[in-house]
Amino acid sequence: MTLLNHRAEGPSSAPPLLLGPSLGTSYALWDEVAPELSAGHRVVRWDLPGHGGSAAGLIGAGATVGDLAGLVLALADSLGIERFAYAGVSLGGAVGLHLAVHHPQRLSSLAVICSSAHFNGSTPWEERAALVRREGLAGLAENAGARWFADGFSVPRLVRDHRDADPEAYAACCDALAAFDLRDRLAEIAVPALLIAGREDPATPPAHLREIADAVPGATLVELPGASHLAPAQCPEAVLTALRAHLGQGALPGMAVRREVLGDAHVDRAQDRQTPFTARFQDFISRYAWGEIWTDPTLSRRERSMITLTALVAHGHYDELAMHVRAARRNGLTPEEIGAVLLQTAVYCGVPAANSAFATAQRVLAEEEGTA
Repeated sequence: MTLLNHRAEGPSSAPPLLLGPSLGTSYALWDEVAPELSAGHRVVRWDLPGHGGSAAGLIGAGATVGDLAGLVLALADSLGIERFAYAGVSLGGAVGLHLAVHHPQRLSSLAVICSSAHFNGSTPWEERAALVRREGLAGLAENAGARWFADGFSVPRLVRDHRDADPEAYAACCDALAAFDLRDRLAEIAVPALLIAGREDPATPPAHLREIADAVPGATLVELPGASHLAPAQCPEAVLTALRAHLGQGALPGMAVRREVLGDAHVDRAQDRQTPFTARFQDFISRYAWGEIWTDPTLSRRERSMITLTALVAHGHYDELAMHVRAARRNGLTPEEIGAVLLQTAVYCGVPAANSAFATAQRVLAEEEGTA
C-alpha cells in the first residue's frame, strides 16, 4: 500500500505525536515547531495526498475527511504506532476531530489548530474544487499569503508548496471539507483536547474554535493575538508553549518542582517580571532545569541542593546562592549541613569564595530565624 509521505523526528522510544497539515501546505508547515517537540516525542508529520511528497492518487473526487483519517491510521500502523497524540491545522485539525470521534482508542490527546468542526457549508468548497479542476492552482497560490498570514508575514516555501500541489488531489481535499460537519458529535470526544485559535484568522475565526471548546468536555482554548490561519508558521513560539503544556512536555511539571524548591513567592516574582523578551528563557528554565534535571530521581533534592550550593560558590553567584540556601532549607538541609558544604568549598573553591558564601548564607539563615 502507498503511504502518505512523512518525516519522523525524535527518539523512537518516545511517546508518538502525529502532526497534520492544512490544505495547500506540506509538512514544512511544522518546520519551526516539530524539531522542538521532538525533544520529548517521536514526532511524525505527514503530507496530504498530492501535497509535498505524497502521491496524488491516494484520494479522488468525492473524498471525505474519513478517507484522510484512514490514510493517517495506515501510516501509524506501518510505523508500529498504536496510540498517539495528534495535532493538526485546518484540514489536518478536521482529521484529528474525526479520529477522536470515530477512533478514540487510537488517540491519547488532541490539539486542533485554526480549524473547525465545519467549514461554512459545502458551497464555497464545491466552487473552489470546480475552479481548481478547471484552472489549476496558480491563481489561488497568488493570494495564499493574504488567506494564511497577517501583517504582511509570509513563508515562501509554503506558498510554493501550494502552487506545486496536484490540482485534482487538492480539489478532492476540497470535497472532503465540503462534506465535513462533526458538530453533533463533539460531545463524544473524551481525550484531552486543546483548541488554538488565531485572532486574525479569516478562514476559521476564533468563534469556530470556541464552538468546539464549548462542546468537548474539559477542552482548553487558547487564542493567539496576531496569528492568522497558519499559526505554527507565523507564531511558532506561542504554539509551542501551548502544545508543550498540553502534551505534558512543557513547563508544567517543572514549574511544580520549581515552586516546591524555591517557594511560591520567588516564582511569582519571577513570573511577574517576565516580559516577551525573557519569556522563552523562563520557559527554558522551567522545562529543562526544573522539568528534567531536578525531577531526575537519580539524586535526591537534598543532594542536588548540596551540589548546587557548591557550583554557585565556585562561580561567585552569590545572589543565586542566597536563593538556593533558602531552597536547601526547604529540601531538608540543616544550617549545620549547609555550613559543612560551604566549609568544603573553602578547600576546593578557595577561601575568599567560601568567606563570601558564609556571609551570604549567614544573612539568609538569620532572616529565616527572624521570621520563624
